[in-house]
Amino acid sequence: MPTRKPSITDVARIAGVSYQTVSRVINGAPDVNAATRAQIQEIILEVGYRRNRSAASLVTNRSTSIGIVTDGSPRFGPVGTLLSLEREAREQGYVATVIAAEEPYDRSIQTAFDTLDEIGVDGIIVIAPLLSMAEATRKSSVRVPVEMIAAGASGTPKVFTYSEDQELGARMATQHLIDLGHTDIAHIAGSMDWFDGRVRKSGWEAALASADLAPGLCFEGDWSAAWAYDVGCRLVEEGRVPSAIFAVSDHTALGLIRAFSERGVRVPQDVSIVGFDDLEGSDYFLPPLTTVRQDFAALARGTMAVLLGAIEGREVDLTPSVPTLLIRDSAIRVP
Repeated sequence: MPTRKPSITDVARIAGVSYQTVSRVINGAPDVNAATRAQIQEIILEVGYRRNRSAASLVTNRSTSIGIVTDGSPRFGPVGTLLSLEREAREQGYVATVIAAEEPYDRSIQTAFDTLDEIGVDGIIVIAPLLSMAEATRKSSVRVPVEMIAAGASGTPKVFTYSEDQELGARMATQHLIDLGHTDIAHIAGSMDWFDGRVRKSGWEAALASADLAPGLCFEGDWSAAWAYDVGCRLVEEGRVPSAIFAVSDHTALGLIRAFSERGVRVPQDVSIVGFDDLEGSDYFLPPLTTVRQDFAALARGTMAVLLGAIEGREVDLTPSVPTLLIRDSAIRVP
């Protein structure tokens, strides 16, 4: 028969102290002398005691649990955000319950909120890459603080936002091409149904405007390498290959590079390309891709700091996290 799990009472009995003393050590209270604290911590490790979160929440009125709602997208940005966020929650002592919402969001977001409310989470983070998902989040209601990760989106009295400054990242990518002497800079964009697509296009436009350059060609699509491949083929066939391209993602850049390579257009000698995301393996593209790296760890830290500030009723820094430009070989100076 399996043995029962050791309890806090067992730890107290072995240590020869009260239940309350063990509880204070577990909860990090300062009023326990160092020797007693060390003894209790050693016994906890020896007997394999694990804190009962449900019982602790009844005593402290704090569940140490948060909810994360995502759209279930397999794309690089949402997945990277989710994994980093779950890891950061654990490091902050929180258990994360993840729910994937589906279309229609007007129904699934409220259902997700109701489920998380029943579980008793302290707060909810919504990874909302799509405009329609963000709108449904704003319309839904729940009793705990709600934070939305949506690049460039505005908050409301009920829903506050945090994100990485992706518009800055797009400006950095475009400015790099400008600094290399390019004046004909196209943008192979993502869908405008996505916040990321909108702010990256805005960053491209802003960088060109600051340099007194007219916007080049712009094609809006579905972010995929296949769609970008088709665009690249069309540009070559129509004789409209620009001097440089800011691609909305590394997948998009990959599709372009293959299309150009198959049709005798050299990257970067004939056209310079800069991507966005720093997809794993982008440094092994041919040529290695100059791109913008998203700092998912910093995004997760900032997001959790904002949510915990809302839970605890204190002011926090809402300054967006900042991406990094990685210069490799896919963009060169104009001869």
